[in-house]
Amino acid sequence: MDFELTDELKMLKDMAYKFALAEFTPLSKEADEHEKYTPEIRKKAADNGLVAAWIPEEYGGAGAGILGNAIITEELSKIDMGIGLNVVAACFGCESIFQYGSEEMKQKYLPPVCRGEWVSAGAFTEPNAGTDVSGYKTRAVKDGSDYVVNGNKMFITNGTVCDFMVTQCITNPEEKKYNSFSLIVIPADAKGITRNKIHGKMGIRASDTAEIAFEDVRVPQANLVGKEGKGFYQLMHFFDTTRIMVAAQGLGLAEACLETSVKYCKERTAFGTALGNYQLTQKKLTEMAIMIEALRGLVYKSGWLVDNGTPDFTLAAMAKFYSGQTAVFCANNAVELHGGYGYIDEYSVQKWYRDAKILELYEGTKEAEIMTVGRYLMSK
Repeated sequence: MDFELTDELKMLKDMAYKFALAEFTPLSKEADEHEKYTPEIRKKAADNGLVAAWIPEEYGGAGAGILGNAIITEELSKIDMGIGLNVVAACFGCESIFQYGSEEMKQKYLPPVCRGEWVSAGAFTEPNAGTDVSGYKTRAVKDGSDYVVNGNKMFITNGTVCDFMVTQCITNPEEKKYNSFSLIVIPADAKGITRNKIHGKMGIRASDTAEIAFEDVRVPQANLVGKEGKGFYQLMHFFDTTRIMVAAQGLGLAEACLETSVKYCKERTAFGTALGNYQLTQKKLTEMAIMIEALRGLVYKSGWLVDNGTPDFTLAAMAKFYSGQTAVFCANNAVELHGGYGYIDEYSVQKWYRDAKILELYEGTKEAEIMTVGRYLMSK
């Protein structure tokens, strides 16, 4: 059992952090305040092999695997989780194309995303159905050689900046609900699509989030991903993989909270001594460090198992659940340790506090992860 990262992964980790430090830092505050998407950073990241790094080299990716992608996500999230998401989620939805799409589909969509020329989105969540994936209502009806799509999607990452969307639709309404769905690639500029950016998010404000409406949108039936009626199972597999990336976001954010808090507690004095000399301060820092180390084990192991062909998606669900808990805990402690300074935008901890909460909500709520792990335990 070897817990040491390979030299390649160490280099990737160092490069990703230095890239984020240089490129994210100057724009972080502006992007947060003005909800500004950062395409120029995404393109630079692609030039450095940081976009869709998990995609094999034959399709234009860096071939870094799921663990490598998690490490990139961790390092970018130490600086700005929102801008980092613009980089690592530029390929969001491509997981299903890679896993289930035809060779022609892979060659068409994956390389432009890896090059930073295109952005993809996963159009899954709907206004009245989030965790309840089987409750989606968007319909795709066959008409000649096309599908005609009608419906609405909500909280779609990259929604107004994407070039195409991998969209969950009902194609076989006569089947039982789990067999009624299919994934279809829909060009973002197709006639009948309305995309509205969602403003006023609490955190990750640099990331684009949108509401999307489909009104008689025509797409070729050739845009079907894999087999018709298998969309639900394909989407479950999609989340099994992407949860690891999201868990890595929480790891990076929590590490930033700890590092910044330790530095502050060494410098800040109270009652004649450094804040870090007090036992209550050390307790908070210690608990943060323990949770981070435990989370790192869950994230890295989950990614390593996928790369080695022995995925444990229950472990990935555990990582996602614990990531949200760890990030929220560490961000809260960071604000408290900074006192009044932690409540103003001069210090990054207030932003990390706002960013952290989304990790308990998207890509499966913490309750959904509990259900995933709980069902597994009850089935043993």
